[in-house]
Amino acid sequence: MVTILDRTEVARPRHPEKVARPETPRIPKPDWIRVRAPGSPVYRETRDIVRRNGLVTVCEEAACPNIGECWSQKHATFMILGDTCTRACAFCNVRTGLPGPVEADEPERTADAVAKLGLSHVVITSVDRDDLDDGGAAHFAAVIRAIRRTSPATTIEVLTPDFLRKDGALELVIEAAPDVFNHNLETVPSHYLTVRPGARYFHSLRLLQRAKELSPAIFTKSGIMVGLGEERTEVLQLMDDLRSADVDFLTIGQYLQPTRKHHPVMRFVTPEEFASYAAIARAKGFAMVSASPLTRSSHHAGEDFARLKAARAAMR
Repeated sequence: MVTILDRTEVARPRHPEKVARPETPRIPKPDWIRVRAPGSPVYRETRDIVRRNGLVTVCEEAACPNIGECWSQKHATFMILGDTCTRACAFCNVRTGLPGPVEADEPERTADAVAKLGLSHVVITSVDRDDLDDGGAAHFAAVIRAIRRTSPATTIEVLTPDFLRKDGALELVIEAAPDVFNHNLETVPSHYLTVRPGARYFHSLRLLQRAKELSPAIFTKSGIMVGLGEERTEVLQLMDDLRSADVDFLTIGQYLQPTRKHHPVMRFVTPEEFASYAAIARAKGFAMVSASPLTRSSHHAGEDFARLKAARAAMR
């Protein structure tokens, strides 16, 4: 008798928690949301550097619509601590599940890629790592220090998780002295239970406030998506909350549904509405505001950082 073992691996779904969810309809994208497909020689060069260094980018994992533009200018946002998130936000395209071990040489590989790309400003983000005692904060600090060693003139922006119930984690990141500390609120508080269930609105708000308390000279930044069903008054209240936390820079962009299993787009916010949000945010005292359908946290981050410094200087 011969026993045949079937070793064929069943492909693991990218979002196992969403498999059983009903598919939601997609509404057609308006003309103002369309982007050009990537494929320039510089885009391919950027992709090759990322691949050779064995790195993950949020540009790819989150299906960012601006990847063609950014990579064609050698701008990439590195996502450290793996490609698998311990949370399952309803809006996010990043893979979810149990992450692998932290790669000890990732800080050096990231710093090498930053140097090869010749970045004057780099954004470092990560998946949520609720499985780690410090949420990955020490690894963030190690990446910052590695970049400082190889590219001392490069300014560094970190876009961190919320470090929920990770005492001392924020302090580790701030001690490494990034130039910009970014943590996105993502949406208005009434939507947290359905859109961002693993997070807590007021904890995220306090994280941003605490970052500025620990380092008054640091630039703080946060962003939200619109089109998830929020009310205009809720967005304006969120602006006030961020200003109360002394946040310098606000980004507002259109939510785009990654798959039919994700939270649906409730509506496409018009460019005129984005312009209105930007004007109101500036009037409320933000030093820098970026609000448009295709605005993302790291889109044009280098140019925005230069304007942010100039804006702070003008306020003095």
